[in-house]
Order: sequence, then C-alpha cells, then structure tokens
Amino acid sequence: MKLSCLVGNLWVVEVIMHSISLAWLQGRGIETRRKPRLLPMSPPFYSSSSCSSLATKFLLVGRILPVIPAKNFKRPNSGPPPLFKYCSDPWSLDLVFPDWSFWGWAECNIKPWRNSSSDIQEGNKGTKWEDRVPLAYWRGNPNVAPWRADFLKCNATDTTDWNVRIYTQNWEKQAKVGYKESNIKDQCTHRYKIYIEGWAWSVSEKYILGCDSMTLVVKPTYHDFFNRGMLPLVHYWPIKNNNDKCKSLKFAVEWGNNHTDKAQEIGEAGSRYIHEDMKMDYVYDYMFHLLSEYAKLLRFKPAIPPKAVELCSEAMACEAKGNWRKFMDESLEKYPSNGVPCNMPPPYDPLGLRGFFEKKANLTRQVEMWEDEYWGQFNPKRKP
Repeated sequence: MKLSCLVGNLWVVEVIMHSISLAWLQGRGIETRRKPRLLPMSPPFYSSSSCSSLATKFLLVGRILPVIPAKNFKRPNSGPPPLFKYCSDPWSLDLVFPDWSFWGWAECNIKPWRNSSSDIQEGNKGTKWEDRVPLAYWRGNPNVAPWRADFLKCNATDTTDWNVRIYTQNWEKQAKVGYKESNIKDQCTHRYKIYIEGWAWSVSEKYILGCDSMTLVVKPTYHDFFNRGMLPLVHYWPIKNNNDKCKSLKFAVEWGNNHTDKAQEIGEAGSRYIHEDMKMDYVYDYMFHLLSEYAKLLRFKPAIPPKAVELCSEAMACEAKGNWRKFMDESLEKYPSNGVPCNMPPPYDPLGLRGFFEKKANLTRQVEMWEDEYWGQFNPKRKP
C-alpha cells in the first residue's frame, strides 16, 4: 500500500484490498489520531502485505521478505527508498514497522495487543512456573516454510523424545470450531516455549515470549522492530538452526530443568520485556519517532498525491463485520494522548553498536559450548 501523511492526516494512493492490509490501514489511522498534528509530513511510502495462513501464496512469498539490498546503497549520499516493512535482515535496509496484529488479527481470533497482553498475563497466573509441564511447547502452522516442516522431526515418537511437544495448527479448522484450541491465554502451561520463523519473521513471537516460559529461539534470519534489543541468556535461550536443532532443544530443556531458578528468571525477563517495554503507548511512540526522524531527512515538501483518498477510521469500520468490526472498535483511539512521546535514547556510536553485537554473539557461543560439552559426554572421542 502507498500512504502519505500530511499534518496528521493520512492519505492512501494504492492498496491491495485484502484483509490484513485493511488492518494495517486501521493501525495507521489510529496513529494519526493518537498524535494529532504532531506527526510531521511524510511522502508516500510502501508497506508490505503480510503472510498469513489464509493469504494467497503470492502475498505470502512475494511481499513479506525484505527487498532493499544494502549492497546497492553504499555511496555516502545514496539514501534507501522509503520502504517500511514488518521485518528486515542484516543484508537489507528496509525500515521495520509494527505489524497489523497490534490492532488485532481477526483471521486468527487474536485481539489487539493491549487486550492480548492482558489475557496472556492473566493466563500466566493459572499455573505456577514450577508446576508447568517441564517440556518445550510449540503450536503453529508447519506448512508455511520448509524449515518448519523439518522442525516436525523434533516431536516425540515411540522411540525418540527430544523433550519437545509440537501441535499442528489448522487455522481454517479452528475457525469452524470457534478457535477452541488456539486461545493464547491457555497456552502458558509449559516451562519452555519455542519460537521458529515462518517464511520470514513470525507474528507469534510476542505471544510466545509473553508467557513467562523460557523461550527457545531457533536462530532467526530476520528481525522486527523490537527483538533486536533482546539478549540470549537474558531474555531467551538460543537454539541452533541446523540439523542439530533437535539435540539443541533437548539440551535446553535438560539445562533448564537442572537450573530451574535461572530458567525461570530468563522466562520472566523475556515476558517483562514484552509486556512492560512494549506497551501500546511505547509502540505508538516508536511509530511517532520513526516517522519523525524519517521526515527530517526529506529534501522536499510532500503534497497530497493525485487520486489519493483521505482515510477515516470510522468510515473503514462501517463495512467491517464480526471480529473485524469488534477489533477495530477495541483498538480505536478515541482521544489524543495527553502526554508527550517518550524520550528516544541517543543512537549507538559504531563502537558501542559493535560491542552490543559482540556481547550477543559471545552469549550465544557460551550456550553452544555448554551444549557441545553436554553431548560430548555421550560421544567421547577415542584416543589414538
């Protein structure tokens, strides 16, 4: 979709009319109401359509991945095209932006984040950490990517148990039975939960991290707007993304069950990061700062594009029905924010940024060393 923001009003030029695009439009409409007249003028920019188990294959594959290669913009004054996406990777310059699910995911019966966060925290109270199932849990759609299909081999069989329990989610079937088995509030019952990417990053990330369970993160390729600040052994446990992923998962569970205090500490730290540092107020502040900083780089004054239509949240909701209408109403910001946006911390200098990445890499290597030592005792090298 192609959008333009001028003095707090939002204009749309091009849009692919499918459900998740509309949800994203709703989110942008909310933002202009949240910070009326504070948002700077910005030119039209594109955001991807999104991946969903119910979306077409073209949208899933063709629109979700980063598309701005950093190698094409190495000159000092070659700024990247103004493309905002839900995720990026180390080789791309796409600007990461909150995805549609923060305003509700009607296709999967998931409420807007403000309400979902409260539901997950309520679900956390249902079972104390020490009383939870001492295994790793994952529920999702394995058909969206080959690495998820490969991940199914880690499920328990009659002959092998990797300490993992995997449950396949069929969203179309869930819709027919009223989403009885997909309520995120009821999925905080295991000490460990697994996050693995889909075709790109996965929307499920925040719901998994919010359960107080130690999250086992299969090494990701992509990042969204919030997970770059997280550290292994602080907010999550890193898992190898190769042929040894099952062994890596088994060791993580064994380690956690032998170091329950530390495993619980990691799980709760990740959960605090999600529920406290990523409140909707801060999500809006991030959006505001991102667009503000982007607008400062403009060398021209944006104007309303030809054939553009001004967006109005109420008008968009008029034709919506069922959960679409319900979630639009729930996420609608009825009044402007009384407070000013949070202060944005200063940017990293090159040395500080390199130090942060090195710390993350060193913590991951520490886990890999523990893991190699653990499995080495079962396969000792023969002396010549």
